[in-house]
Amino acid sequence: MSKFKNISKSFVLIAILGTAVVSSYADTTWQKNHPRREQVNGRAENQGDRLQKEVKSGDMSKAKAARLQRQDKQIKQEEQDMAAKNGGHITKQEQKTLNQQENAVNKKIGT
Repeated sequence: MSKFKNISKSFVLIAILGTAVVSSYADTTWQKNHPRREQVNGRAENQGDRLQKEVKSGDMSKAKAARLQRQDKQIKQEEQDMAAKNGGHITKQEQKTLNQQENAVNKKIGT
C-alpha cells in the first residue's frame, strides 16, 4: 500500500508542476482582452531586445540605438493615446498604423 501512496504522490506532484508550467505560458487576462495592443507592444519589446543585442555585439552605436529607442517610445505613447480614446482598446486600423511605424524602425535595425 505504501508503494501505491508514493506513486500517487509522485503523480500529484507531476500534475501540479505540469499545471504550473502550462499556466506560466498562458496569456494574462489583459493580454486576452487586448490582443491588438499585446501584439503591437510585443513587437516593440522584441525590437528593444534586438537593439540591445546590436549594441552589445558592436554592430550598432549607442547613439543610433538611442534614436531608435526614442522612436519606439513615441510609437508606444501613440498606442497608449489611441487606447485611451477607445476604452483601452485599439482598432484594427490603429494596429495597422502602429505596425507600419514599427516596420520603419525595424528596417533601421541591423543596417
